[in-house]
Amino acid sequence: MTEYERSRTMPALPEHVFDQAADVGQLDAWLPRELHIDAGELPAVTVHEDRTDQDVSALLRAQKDQMRLEWGTREQGSYTGWLQVAGMGTGTSEVTVHLSFFEDSHDPGEQAVHSALDNSLERLEEQVRLRVDNAAG
Repeated sequence: MTEYERSRTMPALPEHVFDQAADVGQLDAWLPRELHIDAGELPAVTVHEDRTDQDVSALLRAQKDQMRLEWGTREQGSYTGWLQVAGMGTGTSEVTVHLSFFEDSHDPGEQAVHSALDNSLERLEEQVRLRVDNAAG
């Protein structure tokens, strides 16, 4: 098993960050660009991965009271992950994303995963900023 984790501080309240991250209709706005989520009847979702051109059955659960998203593949059990939002006071939040790959064949490698996680967290921060600015404006 291989595990990866990345964190980013965002200048927004944790509730705003979590609401944006957990918005199923907006997942494509911050997830890695090669992944596409089709929400069925939650927690069931289908993940399309451009790299393999395959659809995979997965689960996605949002636990608002814990400010946590959890996901993973269903039948094959090849990977799982979670996103945790924590308030840091003064209107900032820390967002941590953790991925676990159970099969080497599904692990794209450390450099690719770290790059994808960093880009996703950057895109999530931008989506949060747009959402907060629109709400204020």
